[in-house]
Amino acid sequence: MDRTIRPLVIIAAFAGSLLVGLLIMLWALGGLRTVTAPAAIGGPFQLTDQAGRTVTEQNLKGKPTLIFFGFTHCPDVCPTALFEISEVLKAMGKDADRVNAWFVSVDPERDTAGAMKDYLSSFDPHLKGLTGEPAAVAKVLSAYRVYARKVPLKDGDYTMDHTALIYLMDRNGNFVAPFNLKRSPEEAAKDLKRYL
Repeated sequence: MDRTIRPLVIIAAFAGSLLVGLLIMLWALGGLRTVTAPAAIGGPFQLTDQAGRTVTEQNLKGKPTLIFFGFTHCPDVCPTALFEISEVLKAMGKDADRVNAWFVSVDPERDTAGAMKDYLSSFDPHLKGLTGEPAAVAKVLSAYRVYARKVPLKDGDYTMDHTALIYLMDRNGNFVAPFNLKRSPEEAAKDLKRYL
């Protein structure tokens, strides 16, 4: 055997035996069936929109959906995110009618349907607000893996720490990915139109 080929044969034999050993080990352990699937995002809920109507997860179906969790007393993150979502909806033109956009309160104590209506009047009219009883809101937060915590302030008031992510759900109500607003509204609108 040629001196240059011999090392290649040894390496190939070693790699082959490793592969066979790995396959035998996977077979012995039951394959990949024991690997845990990623956690689902989303699920059943029942909240109230800013007009007092009941909204459930079924209302997400049929259109791609953007969902942002926040609160009306938020000083900067929430109004910035809602403004950016409004700009994307504006850039979509008439196609904005074919998208759901929801602002879900993490502060149901202060965010009544009326408070949500007043607050959202400053943003694109396609953007709707959802709130509800604390237990119903807690259920949604859990289903969407949203972190939210009341933080007391020195003056006796409070603010909310919360996840500041925009969820993109497909036409079937399934989570697709976080929606990226760190680009022009036109680019974001073009991306969103792919899910129409």
